Amino acid sequence: MLSKIFANNEHPVDRLFRVFLGLALLSLAFIGPKASWGFIGVVPLLTGIIGSCPLYSLLGINTCKLGKRTA
Repeated sequence: MLSKIFANNEHPVDRLFRVFLGLALLSLAFIGPKASWGFIGVVPLLTGIIGSCPLYSLLGINTCKLGKRTA
């Protein structure tokens, strides 16, 4: 059941972008202007690490390579 919820639906480039975006946003909470809204970076960071986006699953989007889809 968890494999359906957390099915890999992100391309490696998409995942890399999400991790960098998440780290950049989190840096705003700790290093930069120390804005609390920077904690929103946890969302793209976690989805990039897991490789699964719940919103993509709801919308039926899959950016994985065609030969490697697991959904």
